[in-house]
Amino acid sequence: MPTAEQYLRPEVIRTVARLDLRARFIVEGFLSGLHASPYHGFSVEFSEHRRYTQGDDPKDIDWLVYAKTDRYYVKKYQAETNITGYLLMDLSASMAYTYRQELTKLDYAISLAAALAYLMIHQQDPIGLMTFDQKIRHSLPARSKRSQLANILALLAKSEPGGETEVAKNLRQFAAMVKHRSLVMLFSDLITDPAPVVDALRMLRFAGHDVIVFQILDEAEVSFPFQGMVDLRDPESDQNLLVDAEGIRADYLEALQELRAVYQKACFTTGADFVPLDTSMRFDKALLEYLSQRKARF
Repeated sequence: MPTAEQYLRPEVIRTVARLDLRARFIVEGFLSGLHASPYHGFSVEFSEHRRYTQGDDPKDIDWLVYAKTDRYYVKKYQAETNITGYLLMDLSASMAYTYRQELTKLDYAISLAAALAYLMIHQQDPIGLMTFDQKIRHSLPARSKRSQLANILALLAKSEPGGETEVAKNLRQFAAMVKHRSLVMLFSDLITDPAPVVDALRMLRFAGHDVIVFQILDEAEVSFPFQGMVDLRDPESDQNLLVDAEGIRADYLEALQELRAVYQKACFTTGADFVPLDTSMRFDKALLEYLSQRKARF
């Protein structure tokens, strides 16, 4: 039986059919690797007590202190401020690709998004979801109730890749829908013209949103392990191209590096986070990026 830590590996999480179990195992595996968690909802450490006031959650009352003082006190955690989060999932046809990994790009993205939703709900943070390709397919407003996790996981589990995608257009539409400052987490391979995407990311930052861009590629798209003559197909345009793998490998890898550099620079200059991932990587790199972004807010 795999340990919780092993569920950080994509090839192992593939054996878990239920998305709720995937999310729980990824998070528990990640947390078991942390020596201490300063994040509200996971830490048993707190900075001080304060008197209970109307509106406080009764679950935070310290009953041991009440037994001694006959007064209600709540535990004041190091971080009490909630953040509203939104998961933005690209359902383009290219996200269905896998060469030799257990998870497609979409499988990987959904598993990661499920784990982040699990984290936020257990931190009592509101979390919402938007799935899109050429247009928005489904949208869930942000909620912090436990039932919200089930709603998000059910929608993610039913998500299927479609045709072409319009990342920039959907980011702009999202910005028009959500007026309050939020943490926006985008999951996409971003295999598209970067210029309009970069402009949309700048607009989100200008509106006050925190942004984390998870660019998820297949392991083969990063390493280009092909040999001989290869028939490459664009899943969104359905066009085929017969190429000599050895002849184009260097140019392909250079072009990919340049594409990622464009997104990296754009995110850096606007204050967003860019997380380059591939489907062979453990999930803890992405989770650490999320938590470090969240911690920076306090």
